Amino acid sequence: MSEDFILNAEARDDLGKGASRRLRRLEAKVPAIVYGGKQKKPMSIAISQKELTKHLESEAFFSHIIELKVGDKSEDVILKDLQRHPAKGYTMHADFLRVSKTHKLQTSVPLHFLNEDTCKGVKLQGGKIVHNMVQLEVSCLPANLPEFIEVDLADAELGQVVHISDLKLPKGVTSVALSHGADHDLPVVAVNKPKGAAVDDAEEAGESEEGEA
Repeated sequence: MSEDFILNAEARDDLGKGASRRLRRLEAKVPAIVYGGKQKKPMSIAISQKELTKHLESEAFFSHIIELKVGDKSEDVILKDLQRHPAKGYTMHADFLRVSKTHKLQTSVPLHFLNEDTCKGVKLQGGKIVHNMVQLEVSCLPANLPEFIEVDLADAELGQVVHISDLKLPKGVTSVALSHGADHDLPVVAVNKPKGAAVDDAEEAGESEEGEA
């Protein structure tokens, strides 16, 4: 993990939709909640819209341990959910999950696809890359949480499908889907034949047969 994220917040007890609207409109703050952890109750907090927006510009913020400071106390959390305004895009609410250094957590990590345009299936065979997923749910200790997982397509050929089991996960990181059995080994990315190619091939075959006749 290459970045350290610190997020400042303040506890709030003025709850409800009306209070949340006032918080966003008059104080430029985002209502949020922190939950999880043994013997700890959920806590409602408020975060500076400007500070949160700046952090959200970094992809790593979505899959990184965050030091959340509330008053003179701090705790480790991950961003679990984010609600944005459907039209204007600003953050309306955020959910943070407490994490422990000694307990595994489950969260989604972004996938970074490498060599998509230069792989054999695309460059030499005219295939098209199709993504079935862009993030993977993993289980690991907080110290092993990766910012992203690389999917190298350098050797991918036309018609090839890369499944979860084909990914090289970092040490200490496991796929949540695969923990449920082999039938959950879902496709991640594929090199497909472009649309219309099958029709063209069929037409060529037909013309060849007519010529021979």
